[in-house]
Amino acid sequence: MTSTAAVTELLARHDPMGLTSAGAPADEYEPEAGTIVPRLAEAGSVDDVVDIVHAEFQTWFDGAAGPRDRYVPVATELWEAVQRG
Repeated sequence: MTSTAAVTELLARHDPMGLTSAGAPADEYEPEAGTIVPRLAEAGSVDDVVDIVHAEFQTWFDGAAGPRDRYVPVATELWEAVQRG
């Protein structure tokens, strides 16, 4: 589940920025997924994944990504997928 395509789908489903619910295409989060996936190797916990996802969204959305807590659900699911391999 840690392919860019799988993470893109996960991000679109959780839609932390409200893009897909506003009508954006399902692949709208592909650039963000592309920078998150390589960083997952440095994660040792779900908190690390939250930090990674939030940091990438802060970068991609010029600091307008909102609070870190917004990314806990997507990061939790992503961490579970990483653990499953």
